[in-house]
Amino acid sequence: MHDTPVLQVKDLQARYGAVEALKGISLEVYPGEVVTMIGGNGAGKSTLMKVISGLEPAHSGSVLFKGQDITRMPGHLRVALGIAQSPEGRQVFADQSVRDNLMLGAYHRKATRAELEHDIEAQFLAFPRLKERQHQMAGTMSGGEQQMLAIARALMARPQLLLLDEPSLGLAPLIVKEIFSIVRSLKQRDITILLVEQMANQALSVADRGYVLETGKIILEGSSTALRSDDKVRAAYLGSH
Repeated sequence: MHDTPVLQVKDLQARYGAVEALKGISLEVYPGEVVTMIGGNGAGKSTLMKVISGLEPAHSGSVLFKGQDITRMPGHLRVALGIAQSPEGRQVFADQSVRDNLMLGAYHRKATRAELEHDIEAQFLAFPRLKERQHQMAGTMSGGEQQMLAIARALMARPQLLLLDEPSLGLAPLIVKEIFSIVRSLKQRDITILLVEQMANQALSVADRGYVLETGKIILEGSSTALRSDDKVRAAYLGSH
């Protein structure tokens, strides 16, 4: 295991008004790891992602990226540092083409046209469906295709940390399978990923380690293997008792 985590969250608290959404979360993600955060609706998973990416403020605690404190840093500067998010609900630019969406993913990079074209081709290689649809308006694609686009767009930022927020949300089982095989291929490319997911079984099957979040607190953490065989996790999240 590498010495410096890519991401370190220390005693993080976040609120919505009087509601405490995160109650002292601490976690680490090391280079090349896929770490998953599982938990039911309202556990605080998406809030955590938003605080890490700078879309929501932290009430207290800290977020460190490669040892640098970024707790108060605006979101767009975090992207420039190397954090990219594929957000919950995909949020593609519906009235832009697939190709334009990919270009927007690299907006902060001072890349040449040739470099951008090279990266777009790399995404088309990884996501052949997007190549077929490159001139189509993103809003007219299926949910699964939009999810692929959201991931590819995040990869255009050349992130050192990829945040995947509920990539399976609202997708048919067959498409979910496809999305998770994409996550596996990203893992083989040593891309560091923090994956937030309700489908615990699938998430633990691709992750190295996991954290279980309940009502804003981490109640369990461990290797994916350990969590998959934990009785509490099996009963609450894996549909077996």
